[in-house]
Amino acid sequence: MPNTPDRPRRIRVQRDGPLLIEGPVEVVGEDGEVSVSRRFVVAVCTCHRTRTPPWCDTSHRRRTKRGETP
Repeated sequence: MPNTPDRPRRIRVQRDGPLLIEGPVEVVGEDGEVSVSRRFVVAVCTCHRTRTPPWCDTSHRRRTKRGETP
């Protein structure tokens, strides 16, 4: 559902995962580069492990935390 003044864009925060944002979206990086996605929901990486920034490529799933066995 598109955002309107009566219905703001929804962002879902996930522990140890990406931000899920209702699209379409434009993401402006710190270098000023603009990335656009017209998908219904997009996943924006927060772990900085992705090979496709700013979009999540699930790289966060391939890592184990300290003290855990793979």
